[in-house]
Amino acid sequence: MNLIIVESPAKARTIKNFLGKGYDVIASKGHIRDLPKSRFGITIDEENHEIVPKYSVAKENAPTVKEIKEKAKKADIIYIATDEDREGEAIGWHIAHAIKKDPQELPRIVFHEITKTAIKHALESARKIDMKMVNAQQARRLLDRIVGYKLSPLLASKIQKGLSGGRVQSSTLKLVVEREREIKAFIPQEYWTIDTVFKTNIDANLIKHKDEKLSKLSIENKEQAEAITKSVQNDTFKIAKIETKQRKSATPPPFMTSTLQQTASSKLGFTPKKTMMIAQTLYEGVKTPDGTSGVITYMRTDSLNLAKEAVGAVRGIIESRYGKKYLPKTPKVYTKKSKGAQEAHEAIRPTMLQFTPEVAQKFLKPDEIKLYRLIYERFMACQMEDALFEQQSIIFKGNENEYRASGRKLIFDGFYAVTGTEDKDKLLPSLKEGEKAEIQTLKPEQHFTEPPARYSEASLIKKLESEGVGRPSTYAPTIATLSNRTYVTIEKKQIIPTEVAFTVTEILEKHFSNIVDINFTAEMEEKLDEVAEGKENWQELLFDFYEKFMKQIEEGKEKIVSLKLAKPLGRNCPKCGSELLLRSGRFGNFIACSGFPKCKYTEQCDEEGNPVEKKETTADEKCDKCGADMIVKNGRNGEFLACSNYPDCKNTKSINVEEKTSETPCPDCGGKISLKNSRRGPFWGCENYPDCKFISKFEPTTITCKEKGCKGVLAPRTYRNKEVYECVKCKARTPREEIDEKQ
Repeated sequence: MNLIIVESPAKARTIKNFLGKGYDVIASKGHIRDLPKSRFGITIDEENHEIVPKYSVAKENAPTVKEIKEKAKKADIIYIATDEDREGEAIGWHIAHAIKKDPQELPRIVFHEITKTAIKHALESARKIDMKMVNAQQARRLLDRIVGYKLSPLLASKIQKGLSGGRVQSSTLKLVVEREREIKAFIPQEYWTIDTVFKTNIDANLIKHKDEKLSKLSIENKEQAEAITKSVQNDTFKIAKIETKQRKSATPPPFMTSTLQQTASSKLGFTPKKTMMIAQTLYEGVKTPDGTSGVITYMRTDSLNLAKEAVGAVRGIIESRYGKKYLPKTPKVYTKKSKGAQEAHEAIRPTMLQFTPEVAQKFLKPDEIKLYRLIYERFMACQMEDALFEQQSIIFKGNENEYRASGRKLIFDGFYAVTGTEDKDKLLPSLKEGEKAEIQTLKPEQHFTEPPARYSEASLIKKLESEGVGRPSTYAPTIATLSNRTYVTIEKKQIIPTEVAFTVTEILEKHFSNIVDINFTAEMEEKLDEVAEGKENWQELLFDFYEKFMKQIEEGKEKIVSLKLAKPLGRNCPKCGSELLLRSGRFGNFIACSGFPKCKYTEQCDEEGNPVEKKETTADEKCDKCGADMIVKNGRNGEFLACSNYPDCKNTKSINVEEKTSETPCPDCGGKISLKNSRRGPFWGCENYPDCKFISKFEPTTITCKEKGCKGVLAPRTYRNKEVYECVKCKARTPREEIDEKQ
């Protein structure tokens, strides 16, 4: 029996379907060995100038490692079949170490598509694990750990708790902040246009007045616009020139990660994260007429290469389906213009051309078919003939003024036969040179220049790619991190930096200019590429960065002025007599005792530090311990009753709620669940208690938890001022918009 180790359970199931009884396939479920989550996990060897990682297997991965070890003991050959990029190469290397095997003794197989042919070919051409790629991934991982573990605490101590700083994250944030600065500094400029329509409904643009060429901003004010309008009204025009030229619209290249994310964002409204999740499913395996199979090639790639067999196959389909005139004489070859290295050897394309979008419609989910159609049609289009347009231009000339009207019509649709086009023909009527032309309408209009647009997720990814910042696998996680850390908000597809983003960026620009510098980040990516190619020593790269970076950290500790507000208020703490201070927290300003942590007295206040009276409702009952009024308070479990004589009397009591039944059945036994009372507050419990012991603080839904091994359901709640879904069993939380988007 031979054992194949992959990353994903879905991929494992698909591959297992292709192979006979002589093979077993198991998934590592991603990284099973990594740097520890709760500590630095890196030793600095000053003497040898080395950065030594301390890898370990996390507790949650121990059962997986144990299972792989048991299967490995019985296997004749153990194949490492993780993804063919640096991350996959490193995962394979870690798997070997975790199961106590020499990585260089385990055959490594790679494939860009999960099809029967590709898997068999991979088994026939196994190689060894590429240590150059492993070291490039290790270098990236350690660089990010060094920056994250050393910079994040500094930002948290100087600005506010919960902030983080990352190598790619910080330079990306600077791009967003710089764009917002441009927008804020933008001063609108007035300009006017003379909107003119000649008879026969020809819209024309004024291009010359009294021998002076006009641009968009040439007419600066109302006076100029009125003078030109009067001149045009008194002018007589004739058709001075008619030009007709043919122009080609070039076929688009096949998709790579960045362009797929951009196109899916603009055409389908998908976030980069959603695009990659769906693409992962299409790559790992979905149902087809021939069984479960991967239907697209590997989706984390920045290559535009295409397999000769795939190009040959699609050319045959183009000729049979559309005819010879749609097929170029030779296959089209595309080269990558943006900075960076190839993370894989092929562009994203369908693996089975017979699995057309029409056929796929019966097997794929709605969002899956949308993305698959995009990939399928782009691959077809990239090997078709260019579209051909006829460009038309007419010059209307008067004594003092000159106009141009432009239009075009589609002569040959070419690749548009597959992708379609929203570009409507703007046909101009048949006219002759020398003919008189009369004006139908003439209207001066005032305009103001617009500031640069904020980045969308698609345009930010395009910018990152063009600058060489990050790699295909980092685009979506980087944007997600900025959003999760509340550095940015995304509204109507626009990325808007928060106030703290400006604060963090300003500090980084002053004290860590290299970390936020786009060129520095891009150069580091190039050095990592050189490590992968064997041209750069990864340890020298790391140690050189570490030495310089730690000097900046030490200087930052001394020179960065803390922005955490601690203003004396001239009042003493009613509990201990120490001075009260105005402080700033993640939820705004508050008043706290200077004797913290010994004294934890706090008060609510407004932004200026003025105390805010706590609005407390008196309940219709007395304290059963001291007889004082009971008041309604708010706690972590909701509202409760507390004695108004606190702190002399610390009596509390839960508020009885009216029992009500949920429409959602019990996720454990299917019985009815209802809202009940307890001394710790209300909760949802099953009617079949004690046979069924299901309880939940929040009303559950029928949405199941996606965490591995968890059979719980999700319940909506507010957590740290954010709307989330929380699993009633494992307590895993997911932003509510992510779940709602899928429902």
